[in-house]
Amino acid sequence: MPQSKGLRHKTRKVFRKHPRERGKLKLSRILRQYDVGQKVVIKVDPAIHKGMPHRRYHGRVGTVVGKRGKAYVVEIKVGGETRTLFVRPEHLMPHAS
Repeated sequence: MPQSKGLRHKTRKVFRKHPRERGKLKLSRILRQYDVGQKVVIKVDPAIHKGMPHRRYHGRVGTVVGKRGKAYVVEIKVGGETRTLFVRPEHLMPHAS
């Protein structure tokens, strides 16, 4: 069985920030509250490693189902099945709908 290449392999361009986005994270992004049933977009912040979802979910839209500790429980449809992710608010943005 071949060795795993790690969680962040092939993320050089996916997790890259633009120069104006670099630096300290805005507190409003960390402290933002989401309600159950609200639609959110998973936008991974590469500077923060805690609560970071896998790169395959970057850019996906999901629904907040609940909260577990500091993280939110987000359900995402992938193919025909529903997947449950535990994502911290730094990696979430409200969906514009």
